[in-house]
Amino acid sequence: MKNINLKTAKMEALFNGLQTSFGGVLSSDEKEYSLDLSSPLCEGKIEGMTYEEGISYVQFDIRFNEAISFHINSSKTSPIIFTYCSEGALNHRFDKQEQINTVSKYETAILTTNNVEENELYFAKDKKTKVLLILVDTKDEKAVSTNALHQILTQTFAEPLSDNGNFIHLGAPNFRIAEKIEQLNAVKQTGLVRNLLKEGIFKIILALEIEQHSQLGNKNIFSESTCLSLRDIDAIKELSQLIKQQPDESFSIKFLCQKSGLSANKLQEGFKLVHNRTVNDFITNTRIEKAESLMRNSDLNISEIVYSIGFSSRSYFSKIFKEKYNCSPKDYRYSQNSLAITA
Repeated sequence: MKNINLKTAKMEALFNGLQTSFGGVLSSDEKEYSLDLSSPLCEGKIEGMTYEEGISYVQFDIRFNEAISFHINSSKTSPIIFTYCSEGALNHRFDKQEQINTVSKYETAILTTNNVEENELYFAKDKKTKVLLILVDTKDEKAVSTNALHQILTQTFAEPLSDNGNFIHLGAPNFRIAEKIEQLNAVKQTGLVRNLLKEGIFKIILALEIEQHSQLGNKNIFSESTCLSLRDIDAIKELSQLIKQQPDESFSIKFLCQKSGLSANKLQEGFKLVHNRTVNDFITNTRIEKAESLMRNSDLNISEIVYSIGFSSRSYFSKIFKEKYNCSPKDYRYSQNSLAITA
């Protein structure tokens, strides 16, 4: 097993250390770093950014050709580490402790410590792993005193655990968070706009973490997922991608069931669990979001956009567009053109 020592206090130092260990091409834009890797040791990408004082993220989308152990020195920061596994699995151990905690596909976990200096993260050999880590520095005095979100996170997750520095594994998948991570990875803008969009998504993710933690004592809010297998969830996600890629297609429940091998009941239950929407609501919302994107990024007029995404009625399109964006398609297009002119 290859052991890598990392310091997370500064994002630049972290990525310079990763490049020293694995090679690859390192690039940066504003506060965001990206390390593209292609070598006998590993294939994939590692990204990261400090998007707010005391809060940063690192995302691995990678396959290692030998087992890797990251030793993350946290003695100066005592971070809360919010962990989300989208593919594969991640093993974790606190420094000098025997217990290994596993975060599996679709699971979320929270790591926080007060009495050890290192977190050890283990990536298995020949397994593609996609995992997002959001780190909240609990010792950043400026952030604690000025940032309301940072204060809430520290009070919710760090202070109650300060006596024993436990690892909390929330176990049950949170598909609302998973969907936000997909949105995060779909951001295509660059520069300041990219950073602002990502920052907004991160704040929603952390808000969902606070919400989930606050409901743990009441009931298992994800108990409805127990009748759906991991394969069923994978099938729902594959169908979701198909719909996003072809929003103009008239996808019937029968076709989607045949495509996935799911029953109609499991299909609807899966979309409700993963997207908090029925199948038809998901298709409609996907079309509306595609229309909004075309208004910003194409020269098509509104009628052309309406029919290109599978709607047959412009009046119905206008109605549901206004429900989502609080203005008519015409006003929205005008506001986009005005922004372009002033820019």
